[in-house]
Amino acid sequence: MSGPLNGVRVLDLTAVVSGPYATMFLADQGADVLKIEPISGDGTRRSRNLIDAAGEFSALFVSCNRGKRSLSIDIKSEVGREVLAKLASQADVLVQNFRPGTMERLGLGHEELRKKYTRLIYVSISGVGDSGPYVKKRVYDPIIQGLSGFADIQSQPVTNRPQMIRTIVCDKTTSVFTAQAVSSALYAREKTGQGDHIQVAMLDTMISYLWPEGMMQYTVVGQEAAVGDPNDRPDLVFQTLDGYITAGTISDSEWQGFCKASGDPELAKDERFATPSARFINATARINKMQEYISQRTTAEWLERLDAADVPCSPILRRAEIINNDQVVARGLIEEFDQPTVGRVRQPKPAAIFELNKAAIGGPAPRVGEHSRDVLRELGYADAAIDQMVTSKAVRVAG
Repeated sequence: MSGPLNGVRVLDLTAVVSGPYATMFLADQGADVLKIEPISGDGTRRSRNLIDAAGEFSALFVSCNRGKRSLSIDIKSEVGREVLAKLASQADVLVQNFRPGTMERLGLGHEELRKKYTRLIYVSISGVGDSGPYVKKRVYDPIIQGLSGFADIQSQPVTNRPQMIRTIVCDKTTSVFTAQAVSSALYAREKTGQGDHIQVAMLDTMISYLWPEGMMQYTVVGQEAAVGDPNDRPDLVFQTLDGYITAGTISDSEWQGFCKASGDPELAKDERFATPSARFINATARINKMQEYISQRTTAEWLERLDAADVPCSPILRRAEIINNDQVVARGLIEEFDQPTVGRVRQPKPAAIFELNKAAIGGPAPRVGEHSRDVLRELGYADAAIDQMVTSKAVRVAG
């Protein structure tokens, strides 16, 4: 497989989304990612939208595990620990998102492995980190949305009731932070010859992610109340005669462009919106005023007018419209391939485009234990020994 990480071996002991999605990015960029699954398979194989008759693949699993190989093994068994130790000795990167302390109990903690394999990059993903009063909590995405301030930022205007965003934004953002950190550690190892232990907590990630604009009024110590609460203003969702659009009017030129597009010469004279600071202070009034004009024309009419005035704008697409959107189609952002036992599936292309070391979808998601025999043979196990592992249920192979 081509890609900037071609030749990098990744041992993926993660489940759910935060870990698998991160290692999928590495696979897209050319790494050989070996997914270690329990005998029953990763639990997300059976979550939500099942897409094959055998119950082996969900849409979520395919979208987080494409391009990987699968070894299905009981890591609590003596055989499982032996195999994992051998795999770790050959790996460049090991990624795990068990609860803190689990890997240590298995004899696979970062201190023990990195003492043996000094070039190993060991990644630990967790919900809230390995210290503090919440360390033993079971954590999922909504917990982090609540703790990080994300739910507060989404609060309803007027009532100020917190709201969750309807996607697992904390898991997926943690995945991106993790993949970036792995790349940095690989670069550092090229210079020093030493691996590292990387810890990425979902809570740490989301506080960092939200800070630039989400915590503006808390940036300057002692001036926490100096900035108005952004929750007081409506979203930039404007209803037209036949749909919805969004539009931005941050700069003076953009506001003047909107005023021109509105066709009302009096709007540009309104002192409440004459400067960026005035538009910020009077954001609710400004957005409501924009809605008055936008409700009078169709989506197509407004997009034509706003584009002509160089005002940032777009239609607000329903999910069913995204695949056939002109820009998405022109960029070829969605690819199709055959997923065994499922049929034809869609996946987004890798977002980062490399001119020389091209990233690409490495193939379908693996079946449970699809590569178990191949991996064990690569480690030197004879077929008879592998058969014994299968018989003893220490290892599972794809049927």
